[in-house]
Amino acid sequence: MLTILFDGIAYGMVLFVLACGLSVTMGLMNFVNLAHGAFAMLGGYVTVLLMQRLGLPFLASLPAAFLAAALAGIVLERLVYRPMYAKSHLDQVMFSIGLVFMAVAGTDWLLGSSQQIIQLPPWLQGRFYVLGIGIGYYRLFVIGICGLLAVALQWGFAKTRFGSRLRAAVDDARVARGLGIPVNRLFALTFALGSGLAGLGGALGIELMGLDPTFPLKFMIYFLIVVTVGGTSTITGPFLAAMLLGVADVMGKYLVPQAGAFIIYALMVILLLLRPEGLFARART
Repeated sequence: MLTILFDGIAYGMVLFVLACGLSVTMGLMNFVNLAHGAFAMLGGYVTVLLMQRLGLPFLASLPAAFLAAALAGIVLERLVYRPMYAKSHLDQVMFSIGLVFMAVAGTDWLLGSSQQIIQLPPWLQGRFYVLGIGIGYYRLFVIGICGLLAVALQWGFAKTRFGSRLRAAVDDARVARGLGIPVNRLFALTFALGSGLAGLGGALGIELMGLDPTFPLKFMIYFLIVVTVGGTSTITGPFLAAMLLGVADVMGKYLVPQAGAFIIYALMVILLLLRPEGLFARART
């Protein structure tokens, strides 16, 4: 049971990194970007191509995955996303869903529909045991990297000047512009950061979640559950929600495989009934 719990925490960490960019765009920018998984898929395929065709080491491919997704985020934010900021959430949903299907079809046409596999370095393969708990080297590596990212994100958005200016721009963009805050630049950087984190999560998740052209569709609901259950006002909420979802999903697959995704959705319904605004969000009065 403790080994399953550890594996679930590692899975939840990857889900957090994948979903926290969506939490940022929804919570801080008030933009519903369901195409977030496409940036994760981009990061995963960048890692696969760099390792398989150029022979780049796994660790060296991770920054490349982040930068490729962040660059794509900057370009798309400037060209297609920015005009959608003022639209309704329904328009944003339909727009981003269309981007998802375009990304899926384009990836399938360019790179094929087969499942992608990477070869981890020897020091990230295998397990070791502590008090009878089987701990995978790669899962421990993922927990360490994602844990540091969670702390850095919480500090960055809550304690830095960038975070305070971003919150001001979201609350009232016109007043923020009057105070000299570069709102468009802030939104572009934030969108790029969220996209880059998705790309990094996609690269880290290849070994745990798999990678194929349908990745954005398969895990879209997972990202939405993390953001919805965790709330969009803090980083802590989505982090805890990702941990709960990861542990519940792994335990369900190990212990009750015939139940499928029932456990995840049941957990989501219960949590939303108890905390409709999210785990760490203040209830509306």
